[in-house]
Amino acid sequence: MEQFRPNPELRLLDQLTQVLRYHHYAYTTQKSYRSWIRHYIGYHQNRHPAEMGKLEIEAFLSYLAETRRVSASTQKQALNAIVFFYKRVLFIPVDEALEMVRAKKQKRMPVVLSQDEVQSVLFNMKGTYRLMGRLMYGGGLRLMECIRLRVKDIDFSGGKLYIHIAKGGKDRVTLLPHAIRDELAHHVQRVLGLHDEDLTEGFGAVYIPPALLRKYPSSAKDPGWQYVFPSRNRSIDPASGIERRHHVMESGLQKAVKRAVRETGITKRATSHTFRHCFATHLLENGVNIRVVQELMGHSDVKTTEVYTHVMNKGINEIASPLDVAMGVGPA
Repeated sequence: MEQFRPNPELRLLDQLTQVLRYHHYAYTTQKSYRSWIRHYIGYHQNRHPAEMGKLEIEAFLSYLAETRRVSASTQKQALNAIVFFYKRVLFIPVDEALEMVRAKKQKRMPVVLSQDEVQSVLFNMKGTYRLMGRLMYGGGLRLMECIRLRVKDIDFSGGKLYIHIAKGGKDRVTLLPHAIRDELAHHVQRVLGLHDEDLTEGFGAVYIPPALLRKYPSSAKDPGWQYVFPSRNRSIDPASGIERRHHVMESGLQKAVKRAVRETGITKRATSHTFRHCFATHLLENGVNIRVVQELMGHSDVKTTEVYTHVMNKGINEIASPLDVAMGVGPA
């Protein structure tokens, strides 16, 4: 099958964007890849990438590990961007094994709050952000899974959330907590009311994956496809130039969680992703089978889920420190 060829009259970074859009890469990935290629070219004094190859790629990636001290995942992202650029834009394969200094991959235990601490953080969140926080904790959602949730993905009667094209392109089903069903139902009604207003004004179409849109042209205005957490205002889609209502920005929710953690007085390095860690850990503490937790989290391997057994309160709280035994001190 013939590969997509970008417009050669465009600048290199614009050609990269054109190819990324053709392959339906997320907007955040497009920005990230552009940034890495700009950095790569700048590191080599603006030499044309076609004049460089294996040695220059290795030098740049080694610089990231040795001088910039980036994480292994960041170095891998830079490598992916460069390989994609050479293969899809310049049509120069990078087949040789790269021998760069590799960033060290550190294994860290996930930050987990107690159940009382989670409730305190959620209490200090306001409005829609509190609902989003409760949804992430109650269903184990990642940040972007919550942000990109569609109305059709909520099964109120069955108590389920359907997560589509999650990390690794996988789908899964997780819990819709009883505690927020009424609140979420009222919120969805307000969202659909906003959608009706957009339709009246001649808008109302939302982003739909291109292949699906070709098959179902009217789906973009279907109520079920609307974002559960839409942005306050319509905006111009940078890829298509179409004015429509996108989902809320992830930065707003991240800041709301950070603010709530600070106001609660918790000193742990808790973020929006901490809610997902807490979901898994607290399920295990409550006696839920680890295989069930694995399915709810969408982990391919149970070993990924097992990391939460190392941060559970249950078990470790029942062990006495040798210092406490020696001094005759114990829990009250």
